[in-house]
Amino acid sequence: MKRILVTGGAGFIGSHLCQRLLDIGHDVLCVDNFFAGSRDNVAHLLNHPHFEIMRHDVTEPLRVEVEQIYNLACPASPVFYQSDPIKTTKTNVLGALHMLGLARNLGATVLQASTSEIYGDPEVHPQPESYRGLVSTTGLRACYDEGKRCAETLFFDYWRQHSVAIKVVRIFNTYGPRMRSDDGRVVPSFITQALRGEDVTVFGDGSQTRSFCYVDDLVAGLIAMMESPEAFIGPVNMGNPHEVTVRELAETVIRLAGSHSHIVHQPLPDDDPRQRCPDITLARDQLDWQPTVGLEEGLTRTISYFSGR
Repeated sequence: MKRILVTGGAGFIGSHLCQRLLDIGHDVLCVDNFFAGSRDNVAHLLNHPHFEIMRHDVTEPLRVEVEQIYNLACPASPVFYQSDPIKTTKTNVLGALHMLGLARNLGATVLQASTSEIYGDPEVHPQPESYRGLVSTTGLRACYDEGKRCAETLFFDYWRQHSVAIKVVRIFNTYGPRMRSDDGRVVPSFITQALRGEDVTVFGDGSQTRSFCYVDDLVAGLIAMMESPEAFIGPVNMGNPHEVTVRELAETVIRLAGSHSHIVHQPLPDDDPRQRCPDITLARDQLDWQPTVGLEEGLTRTISYFSGR
């Protein structure tokens, strides 16, 4: 049993990670300020003897005793991270600094949940870890994109300067139960609209592509990365390399939901990437990891979750 800290632990991905770590047999401290996360996501864990929850904002220092740190704290939805962009940048940068400082003091291993957004609107496809990206420093997404890029820089500088044990994972689009219906990302938006029989809104002509990884697969990858040999620090892409257009996704959701919704189009938001798909060769080679849940299976599970709510 290890004592493990998960920042952002009451969020969508964080809550699934907390649950899986408890299932394995670890002692889990979930830290969240509940800006985008929810107590409901971890309500079923509150009586677990090895689970503890703490309200805390990672922009402030934290003093706890742990052996591993998963730093997931930061809203990942444009609706939430653009609502207070300065706070988003602070969460990424100060959160990274505080978790790295904590790891340094404790001799703990710290994993940074980075993002495919650091690639921006990519000119290379699919995106390997060696690609440096095409990112705007002044756009609406910059608070998140540049905040995550700076966090990666801090992780590697702490590794070089202070020998902190680090792991960096670049997470591509992930979906599944416990996503918020109001977070603005395509999967919960399409599902919510389809279940209500409303028009399903596709931005642009729908030809832009994405790849979608089911949350259980991602969580398995995060744990595999944390438990990998110390010399393998990343960054490593984690996502599903199966690519679909946004319109194809909308059509699939409507069909699986048994809905009679129609697709309508609205103008594409600023800085919206045209394509996004991971090259996961490194994760396959170093971690023996790749997604196992197909898109239709994962969407069926997610639709069932939203339908039950």
